[in-house]
Amino acid sequence: MAMKKEILERYRRDARGRLVVDIAAAKVSDLYDDFDKQAPFVRKELDDELVEYLIESARELGREPFGINFSLGESIDEAIQRRVGSSINNYFDYLIARNTRELRAAFRTALTLFALGFSMLSGSIYLNSHFDLVGSLFDRLVAEGLVIASWVSMWEAIAGILLNWQPTVRQRLIYRRLRNAEVTFDRLPDELTPAEGSA
Repeated sequence: MAMKKEILERYRRDARGRLVVDIAAAKVSDLYDDFDKQAPFVRKELDDELVEYLIESARELGREPFGINFSLGESIDEAIQRRVGSSINNYFDYLIARNTRELRAAFRTALTLFALGFSMLSGSIYLNSHFDLVGSLFDRLVAEGLVIASWVSMWEAIAGILLNWQPTVRQRLIYRRLRNAEVTFDRLPDELTPAEGSA
């Protein structure tokens, strides 16, 4: 509990008592990947380091309500502020959609493995009950191999369904919290403006 308190104390609180994830940058374009310089902000990808910082901050804050504040070394009008806010929402919407696809793919893989394992186990039971496998070493190896492979396959499926999906779901909850976070802006004093390219 003390460790959690220490983590929360690293973040400031706004006038409403809500925690704030603060980010400082020289200019608004520093918040974005500069791969496509012609794309509007709402379509550009966020800078990788910024995304990593936001995700790690949201993970640290747990269930605490929070907002995101960008302190910039330049003044931006309300229209650009809205576009930046929309781009952050859009980016985490994209990550949520990708996360959902990954989760569905994991469930499909688990069901496929379970069906394969069940088929192999059924085949092994059928072979053992309908054929005399006592005298043939090769046949016994095949039957035993099917049993082992079937249990391994079904265990992987069960682990995928019961255990492996949890980190993916937790990640999606973080993405949702970031998508729904209120985004605010303020102007940095000139002496505190970071060098260009830092965020």
